[in-house]
Amino acid sequence: MPAYVIVEVTVHKPTEYEDYKKLTPGSLKNYQGKFIVRGGKTETLEGEWNPQRIVVLEFPTTELAKAWWTSEEYAPAKALRQRTAHTRMILVAGLEG
Repeated sequence: MPAYVIVEVTVHKPTEYEDYKKLTPGSLKNYQGKFIVRGGKTETLEGEWNPQRIVVLEFPTTELAKAWWTSEEYAPAKALRQRTAHTRMILVAGLEG
C-alpha cells in the first residue's frame, strides 16, 4: 500500500534552502519515492491554515518512506533543511488498490 510524506515548510534561509531542493531528488531514487506536490501554489479552502510551502512525497510502502527518511542518502539534505527551514512532517498510509 502506498505511503505519503506530507511536509509543511517555513523557509528561513531561502538561498541555502535552494541547495536542499537540489539535493533531495537524488536521495529518493533508491527508495522509489517521487514528488506529488513540491511547493505549488496553495489556497486555503477552510480554516486558518496558510502554509508557506507544502511538499508531498509518495512511496510504495511506509517501510520505504521511513528507510528514505533515515537514510545516508538523505542525511546531508535533511541536515540542510533543518538548518534553513522549520518543518512539520507526517507519514500517512495510502489506500490499497
